[in-house]
Amino acid sequence: MEIINSMENYDYEQLVFCQDKASGLKAIIAIHDTTLGPALGGTRMWPYPSEEEAIIDALRLARGMTFKNAAAGLNFGGGKTVIIGDPKKDKSEALFRAFGRFVESLNGRYITAEDVGICVEDMDIVSLETRHVNGVGAIAGSSGDPSPITAFGVLKGIQACAKEVWGSEQLKGKTVALQGLGHVGYYLAKHLHQEGANLIVADINEHNVERVVKELGATAVNPNDIYGVDCDIFTPTALGAIINDHTIPQFKCRIIAGAANNQLAENRHGDLLHSKGILYAPDYIINAGGVINVADELNGEYNKERALKAVEIIYRNIEDIIAISKRDNIPTYKAADILAERRIDTLGKVRSTFLSPARK
Repeated sequence: MEIINSMENYDYEQLVFCQDKASGLKAIIAIHDTTLGPALGGTRMWPYPSEEEAIIDALRLARGMTFKNAAAGLNFGGGKTVIIGDPKKDKSEALFRAFGRFVESLNGRYITAEDVGICVEDMDIVSLETRHVNGVGAIAGSSGDPSPITAFGVLKGIQACAKEVWGSEQLKGKTVALQGLGHVGYYLAKHLHQEGANLIVADINEHNVERVVKELGATAVNPNDIYGVDCDIFTPTALGAIINDHTIPQFKCRIIAGAANNQLAENRHGDLLHSKGILYAPDYIINAGGVINVADELNGEYNKERALKAVEIIYRNIEDIIAISKRDNIPTYKAADILAERRIDTLGKVRSTFLSPARK
């Protein structure tokens, strides 16, 4: 893998390799763009089969955070960390403290938070070594688990899509196929149930499925069958790349809108959805509630009501993206990039204008 060339092709600023033999830490911090401010993005822990796959994931996720933060109106750039390891057996205080020291060494260029495989308690340990961490336990005056706010943002995005497709944001009587019932998926299932939607659910964790079936009256299907169920809305809320050559022919929905990151296996799959008349809510737009919530901490003391109000931008952003898509006759994923790039380019020019000759 030609790392420097890959970074140059997509304008990455920095890639940091972190290892601590004593704790077993092997991590990669990717900083994509800091035009709008310090890079903000979570830490993911996953048993990657190879270091190359971990690097690719870190780079891809960091770039996604640049666009997510820009489109959400946040004054932060994009970054991401991946820790190579099994979150079920490789976590330790020493590992997270070692990671915290690496974050601190970047002097605020990168601010981290929790992501897949990481919990609030892990971030509490990281915060012992660095100031540049958010989403730690509420006991420390932070916002805690961002999952409920992420789920609320996804709901707002789904409602905006529903308004476009059916002329009303009401979800009563609509059938939603919900893939993934982890932290965000569970809270989203509760929101959808309260809105009167009929739920068809799938998850590889049987306990998660049983809880939603029992509490919300959902219908469970095999995880391999969720793509082809008859539904109005397909909502992916697990890992990415689930919109691909294998799944697209199975979809029987009008809308795809969910919290999973990097849902399109390749950009051309977004083109295929567009040609089939399926409205796709770009992932980094609709799942921005979590980072908006985390960013609220940096405004001073965390205020949940203020964060919820800020998350409502997701509804408006989905409306704007649909309008751009219709105006230019382009897929929504391309319209989302236009929305984000417009803000980065505009503010980048402003920053360049006010740079001193010496700094230029």
